[in-house]
Amino acid sequence: MITTVTLNTAIDQLYQIDSCRTGGVNRVQSCIKTAGGKGVNVARVASLAGEKVIAAGIVGGFHGAYFKSLLAQDKIEGCFTDSGVETRCCINVRDKSTGEQTEFLEPGAQLTEKALEDFYQTYLQCVEKSDVITISGSVPAGTPADYYGRLISTARKAGKRVILDTSGSMLRGSIAAKPTMIKPNADEIRQLTGIAVSSHEELIQAAQKLHDGGIELVVISLGGDGALVVSDEGVFQGVCPKIEVVNTVGCGDSMVAGFAVGMVRKYPLEATIRFALSVASANALHEKTGFFREDDLKRLLSSTIVNRL
Repeated sequence: MITTVTLNTAIDQLYQIDSCRTGGVNRVQSCIKTAGGKGVNVARVASLAGEKVIAAGIVGGFHGAYFKSLLAQDKIEGCFTDSGVETRCCINVRDKSTGEQTEFLEPGAQLTEKALEDFYQTYLQCVEKSDVITISGSVPAGTPADYYGRLISTARKAGKRVILDTSGSMLRGSIAAKPTMIKPNADEIRQLTGIAVSSHEELIQAAQKLHDGGIELVVISLGGDGALVVSDEGVFQGVCPKIEVVNTVGCGDSMVAGFAVGMVRKYPLEATIRFALSVASANALHEKTGFFREDDLKRLLSSTIVNRL
């Protein structure tokens, strides 16, 4: 069982536009609405991969009710605390003439101490049922900087594996709780370690420092160039085949889902890396966020390479 945590849930809206013009009227050709937030994307992909998933988090208001109805359409079990404030909406505009995507992300409404404590009590029940917990994304205003650390410590004390995918103060404030895996980018690696990075070798050196500090897996996404992974078993680089990208939103979340699935299924590390990268690439081939087709995944699995460095 995988539980995904999303505190900053959203209604995600993908606008497809033939050609986007600033300062003028733009006619939307199609609009795809999904229950969003990084952890929800993780849940959707892990569920499509065949794993039992609980999507946990905080929602509220009219949009919160709509969010839960959208999630039910994906046949994903939800376990959400009501915040009493409106769930945000986020917009991704895709210019079909250029392929460029522009995102407009609303901030989450401020949470009360009661809403956060109510969620924590719900989270305790989810931890009991789960093998792997993923904690993803930003947090609404009012969330203490050590809140993710509290969730991680609770799960680790229960013997569960935890994947953390966040940034900024929430990432810095959570490292001491020692999640099983983190997925920082180059800027976050520099902030966490104080090491200037501009090459793969320097990235590996900085990731090794985090690994030596107690993080089992440090995964650095290289975008279309794959990922670097520092672990107890050594250093690996996964390389994806070149693809015609349709939608990059949700690729990082899909990678997290792939790692979570690999952990639950007890895949060897190299197989887990290959699966995670292939799922991320498969997500990029479809306009819907947090989605892949089985035939795309199979094809990508056969052509994704993982090398020990």
